[in-house]
Amino acid sequence: MRFMFVGDSMTIGRAGDFTWRYRMWQHLSAHFGGPHEIVGPRSEVYDTSADAPTSHVYADPGFPADARRHLAGWGEGWQHMVPLIGDAARAHRPDVLLVSLGLIDLGFYTDADQTAANVRRFVDEARAARPRIRMVLLPVIPNVRADTDAPFAAQVIRFNELLAKAVADLSTDASPLLLAARPQDYDLRHDTYDGTHPSASGEHRLAGEFAAVMHQAWGIGAPYTPTGASSGAPSGPPSEGL
Repeated sequence: MRFMFVGDSMTIGRAGDFTWRYRMWQHLSAHFGGPHEIVGPRSEVYDTSADAPTSHVYADPGFPADARRHLAGWGEGWQHMVPLIGDAARAHRPDVLLVSLGLIDLGFYTDADQTAANVRRFVDEARAARPRIRMVLLPVIPNVRADTDAPFAAQVIRFNELLAKAVADLSTDASPLLLAARPQDYDLRHDTYDGTHPSASGEHRLAGEFAAVMHQAWGIGAPYTPTGASSGAPSGPPSEGL
């Protein structure tokens, strides 16, 4: 089975991060129980000093090159991935997409309804390339901006409602969609390093939600058990982030 990670800055990660992709790779390696592969057109992490996704420095240098593959970008959201997903799916032939998108869209590009329309376009494009593709979608986790920006917080709530509706409307027997859960009691001061991007505990919790819903709905893998604790992320109070 071939898995592709699709996401924004929370998924690509920074130079020196482990990333939740790494945590998920560890989980699949330990619990998938059969042949599997991580696929995608990119493998870099984001170099904040160069302001570009040009680094290959992961916190664990033993993270295999072929497991680093993804389709994620710093500052990229649903609207950016719609024109990319068809070609990526045709070229890399994923069976399952693990998707974490939406925060950057709502923060800078589109409102909740426009973002939800892009979700539906994304699904259409992925299925045009891979008619039997499966997808697991993570709701938007409000970041620190939602604490002080009520209209933004309302857009996050509205989008998550529309995302759940899209999953219910679009899931089919041939190409099922799953909605992962927002990690319960996700704490921005503990589970992120800046109020937005996941720390070690946040990485584990994001990976854990994808693992849990795939195990419960499709019998893939096993319940998530964190492996390792260090993230290499700086400590300190959250900043405004997105």
